[in-house]
Amino acid sequence: MRSPPVPVFGSATSYLTGSARRLWVDLALLASLGGILFGLTRLAAEWTGALRPVFEIDLSPRALPYYAFLSLSRGLAAYALSLLFTLGYGYWAARDRVAEKVLVPALDILQSIPVLGFMPGLVLALVATFPTSNVGLELASVIMIFTGQAWNMTFSFYHSLRSVPRDFQEVATLGRFGFWKRFRWVDLPSAAIGLVWNSMMSMAGGWFFLMVSEAFVLGDRSFQLPGLGSYMSVAVARGDRTAMFSAVVAMVLMIVLLDQVLWRPVVVWAQKFRVDESGQADEASSWFLELLRGSRLVASLRAAAASGGRRIVQALPSRTPGAPSRGRTARAIQIASVGAFVGLLLLLAAGSIGLFRLFGKVDGASWRGIGWAAFLTLGRVLLATVAGTLWTVPAGLAIGLSPRLSRILQPVVQVVASFPAPMLFPAVVALLAAAGVGIGWGSVLLMLLGTQWYILFNVVAGAMAIPADLREAARIYRVPTWKRFRVLYLPAIFPYLVTGWVTAAGGAWNASIVSEYVSFGGKELAADGLGARISVAASAGDFPTLAAAVAVMAVVVVLFNRLVWRRLHGIAEERFSLTR
Repeated sequence: MRSPPVPVFGSATSYLTGSARRLWVDLALLASLGGILFGLTRLAAEWTGALRPVFEIDLSPRALPYYAFLSLSRGLAAYALSLLFTLGYGYWAARDRVAEKVLVPALDILQSIPVLGFMPGLVLALVATFPTSNVGLELASVIMIFTGQAWNMTFSFYHSLRSVPRDFQEVATLGRFGFWKRFRWVDLPSAAIGLVWNSMMSMAGGWFFLMVSEAFVLGDRSFQLPGLGSYMSVAVARGDRTAMFSAVVAMVLMIVLLDQVLWRPVVVWAQKFRVDESGQADEASSWFLELLRGSRLVASLRAAAASGGRRIVQALPSRTPGAPSRGRTARAIQIASVGAFVGLLLLLAAGSIGLFRLFGKVDGASWRGIGWAAFLTLGRVLLATVAGTLWTVPAGLAIGLSPRLSRILQPVVQVVASFPAPMLFPAVVALLAAAGVGIGWGSVLLMLLGTQWYILFNVVAGAMAIPADLREAARIYRVPTWKRFRVLYLPAIFPYLVTGWVTAAGGAWNASIVSEYVSFGGKELAADGLGARISVAASAGDFPTLAAAVAVMAVVVVLFNRLVWRRLHGIAEERFSLTR
């Protein structure tokens, strides 16, 4: 007597269960898409509505979801702009040796200019361009968030391109890869891990200045956009602790959601770009990415996109690749690079003329005071960078080398790093005052709250990029922990660590505008430094002093980068690259 076909019945049950699960996933994705489309229509209405320089903020908790959506949309728009800037500017600086001599110092200058340095001209120009709608104010807010995001991404991408493994470059040369093929199959994969982690840090940098980007005062004019940043600003000004707590909860929930549905899947996806010649590394995972991979809707969209791409390729005129075609492409890129370089030089020249006109209105005593303030702020920046390094290197190695810790701690680190530290400044200042610590030393701690994450995220990216075969060899030969750190881990993460130092120092300079000048208990606490001078000048509409302080900050940052960071980058490329 034959047994009943139990396995067949079990397989059918499994299929139905999996099919039902995929159906629910597809329905959830469709509902989310509908919600996104509805949100975009509300966003378009907000942007194109009549100009409201000051929006009346509703401090009730029911207004927070809408404000969180507006802030999130500005952050994502700024990130999209930052990514485009990173890919274009970083590639240009890494591949054009002539333009590099101007582009990298210009990037140093841009990184050193705080948000308030961009704000006056940017806001006034955009409001004048769109005098009847909110488009100008919204664009100004997005661009100010962009200035807190773009620079560390660009530095990471630039240094990754400078450190592409030589064997990869040789394969691309022997295979006669064109511009696009080399960019897609060599450059982007080599930079993927560092770019992903710096993208997360960029979002954190944008949130750091959220209160400044959505609510700001320029002379006798006030500007305020609806969002979490302006909500928190009004709550702090009114001393409404319930509203402040509600804003903190809303911010945490938004960051956790963004981490789970965007950054964690991207981190897992980026692991396929690890440079492993052998050895088996533990796999990271993402529940949301697994849901997307099991969705029939997503599979259908991917198939449709691939089919459309094939039709476009087939519709293009056929042409046999050869040296003349590659030569024409190279010449076109070179001409475009030269044209853009000349345009950049003209723009810098025009800006320099305007600056020197403002400098003429600043007297000698003010210049001496600005110089001393620059020295004080430089000391605080270096102290914050050193303090951040002491704990982020061991913590970053622990997270990056352990998929289990990465899975557990990445959301926590993302929340803590992305949370706008200025929201916590009143509480921190109160604790410092109770401990008898003045704002001069306390500003170092306030800088550290926002800049230490640049180092941590770069160390994590460097640790995750260490080839598994080297880690296994160290484990097999029982290399002691300290020796393993000294001869493997530290050299492997050193290029990433230097990038973290550069961006952390740049972030500290930027953070000085909110760390050296803090409102607390109805009083203004100011430490003598460039950040405080820039904040005071921006609030008072004193454009000559503002321009002078920003220019001195840029000069100090560029000189320090040339004398210190550039040499460390050279050491990282020549002595501590695993691919050399």
